Amino acid sequence: MNPAPQPQHAAPRSPIHGPALPIGLAVTAIGILLSIATAPVATSAERVQAIPEPVLVQEVPAVQVGATVAADPCSEPVVQEAIASADDAATIAGFGGGESFRAAVIAGNAPCVSLDDPAHVWVVVNKSRPLDPVDFAPASLAEMPLQMTTASGRARADVAAAVGVMADAAEAAGVGRIGANNGYRSYDLQVRTHATHVESRGQDQADAASARAGHSEHQTGLALDLVACSPQCGGIEAFGATAQGAWVAEHAWEHGFIVRYEQVGTGVTGYQPEPWHLRYIGTELAAAYHDGGFHTLEEFFGLPAAPDYAH
Repeated sequence: MNPAPQPQHAAPRSPIHGPALPIGLAVTAIGILLSIATAPVATSAERVQAIPEPVLVQEVPAVQVGATVAADPCSEPVVQEAIASADDAATIAGFGGGESFRAAVIAGNAPCVSLDDPAHVWVVVNKSRPLDPVDFAPASLAEMPLQMTTASGRARADVAAAVGVMADAAEAAGVGRIGANNGYRSYDLQVRTHATHVESRGQDQADAASARAGHSEHQTGLALDLVACSPQCGGIEAFGATAQGAWVAEHAWEHGFIVRYEQVGTGVTGYQPEPWHLRYIGTELAAAYHDGGFHTLEEFFGLPAAPDYAH
C-alpha cells in the first residue's frame, strides 16, 4: 500500500517574506544582507572620483594667464618728468628701481633710455662703443674733495659729491684716507695720454691699459682713478693691495660706484684689471649690479663683449 499522504503544511516565512530557505542557505543569505547593509556608502564626491576625468589645471587668476608685459615704462608721467629734467636717479626710480630698469633695457622695453648717451649714468663706453659725439664733454664739472696727485681733479658734480662721501666713510671705517690720481680727462688729453702709453709699451699693451680718445670713461666725467693717501698718496698701481683698495672693492657699490675693470672681466672689456678705476652708475644701478653678481657693464646690460677695437 502506498503510505497515506502526509498533510501539506505551509512553508515558514522568512523575515523578508519569501519562502523559507534551508538553515545553511538562510545563514549565508543573512550574512550577505548584513554585509550590504553595513557596507560604507560611497559619497557623491567618491562616485565622481571613481569616474576618470580630464586632469584639471589649477585655477590661476586671470591677470596671470596670458597677461601682457607692462606697457612702456617711458610712457609713465613720473618717468617722462624725470627724463625732461635730466634726473637719472628719478628716472631709474620711476622704472621701479635698478633691477627693473636693467630688465626693461635688456627686454627692449625702454625706448627713452639710450646706453649710447654719455650725459647719463647708464652710458656704456668701450672699445666697440665710442662716445657720441666722439669729443663729448660733460655740461658741468666740479672739483673732487680729495687729495689729488695730478691736475685732473674734476668730475661730474654728482660723482664728485659721491666720492667725497665714500672717502669719508672709508676713513671713518679706519682704513685710511682715499685720494685720486685723476678724474675727467678731455678728448685732447686722452689723445696725449694714450699716445704716451703707445710710445712706452707698444700699441697692443697700450690698448690693454689705456683707452683711445673717444672710447674713454674718463671723458664722460663718470670715472676716476683712486690712490691711497695715508699719510702720503701712492700710485694707482699700488691701490689694489692697500686697505683702502680692499675696502673700496667691498663697499664702493654702496656709494654708486663699481670697479669697472676686474680680472674676471678682462675677456669682455679687453683691459687689464684696474682695482683703482671706479665708474659711477648711481646707487640704484650699483646695488642691482652688486646684488646680481655682475663684473662688467656689458654683461649687466646684456651687451656683447668688446675686447678689441674694430680697427
